[in-house]
Amino acid sequence: MKETALDPEGAFLIGALSVDLLQRENIQAYAVGGLTLGADPLATAVSLAGFANGLRMPAFIVRKQPKDHGTLAWIEGAKTFPKGAKLVVLEDVVTTGGSSLKAVEKLEEAGFQVPAILSVVDRLEGARETIEERGIKFFSLCTLREIRSENSN
Repeated sequence: MKETALDPEGAFLIGALSVDLLQRENIQAYAVGGLTLGADPLATAVSLAGFANGLRMPAFIVRKQPKDHGTLAWIEGAKTFPKGAKLVVLEDVVTTGGSSLKAVEKLEEAGFQVPAILSVVDRLEGARETIEERGIKFFSLCTLREIRSENSN
């Protein structure tokens, strides 16, 4: 996924499809981002695609460990976000949902709300159920099964 998300065409398509899905599902996002490193190119792609469609959704990054100097921050890019802002977590690939929920935990600790998680690929190994049990909407652009069936044709 990282190779696709770092390719200009791949980033463009991921951004456009993600913004379309968020709009179609009426998900109001103040900003988009997620756990580094998988979400980094996605956050930029979705933020830019949103801007091209008249939406202002800044990108943010959640670190896996707090910064070890200076601000000791877990989250980058969110200093100006209002408390209680609704942030959508992005993932390149989800398996069990654990990394998505780690990002949610850090965002909630910082005073933000996470109404939805959007993954490019769902491996269909329990992430949806785990995430939705927390009362968070889950969306994916495609599943591993869909990718495999497309490649077998």
